[in-house]
Amino acid sequence: MNYWYALILAIVEGLTEFLPVSSTGHMIIVANLLGIGQLPFTETFITSIQLGAILSVVVLYWRRFLQSFDFYVKLLVAFLPFGVLGFLLKDVIQELLKSVTVVAVSLVVGGVILLFVDRWFSGTRKAVTTPSLGQALRIGLFQCLALVPGVSRSAATIVGGLAQGFDRRSAADFSFLLAVPTMVVITAYQLYKTYKVDAPGVEDLKLLLFGNVVAFIVGLLAVKSFVNFVSRFGFRAFGFYRIIVGVIILVMIALGIPMQLI
Repeated sequence: MNYWYALILAIVEGLTEFLPVSSTGHMIIVANLLGIGQLPFTETFITSIQLGAILSVVVLYWRRFLQSFDFYVKLLVAFLPFGVLGFLLKDVIQELLKSVTVVAVSLVVGGVILLFVDRWFSGTRKAVTTPSLGQALRIGLFQCLALVPGVSRSAATIVGGLAQGFDRRSAADFSFLLAVPTMVVITAYQLYKTYKVDAPGVEDLKLLLFGNVVAFIVGLLAVKSFVNFVSRFGFRAFGFYRIIVGVIILVMIALGIPMQLI
């Protein structure tokens, strides 16, 4: 991998991390289009630079992280289902991450669901700053769906919030906050695995740092734009986008068109 590829992947990550379109799925697709999808370091890079985008949440929502200890208990409760199930199924997930077909199918299925989300949750919604323990746990269970590449962690947790009666903005806000402990743990585990097998060299560490900085900057610009957009227009546009991208990839696979473009 070089800095040009790292820049492209980091921009994709920053733009898609907070959208219900699956940042991991998009980076897997883009990495394959760039011809670097099968490189061992690519997996580490894709996973690790998500931390950079997530740190933009800490900057933008820093006041929320100064709430009571109870706030952190809710985040922990919401994270636990994903953490436990992810650890138990880590080998299966590892294989799924290599499949562009899984990503494409997940994009289509998730897209169809997003077409109807606004209709399903069109009743009276509440602005919620901090969920109850029960709500946090149920949102955490929704997040488990994102263990399948292409599902989208944001989409799963936002829908989970809507299912608890949150309004769109509150559901999106808690989704972003929950992303912080989730991605910190995932990144730490991925780096631990990488160092255990083959410690990255200085150049690899520079690429990781570069990718995280770019993802952080792009994430800062993307997160507020998404919240404003979804608060006004809902999720239907993202549903159509997911379906179009997923169908294009599935057609390419069916016709035997090589994914690598560069």
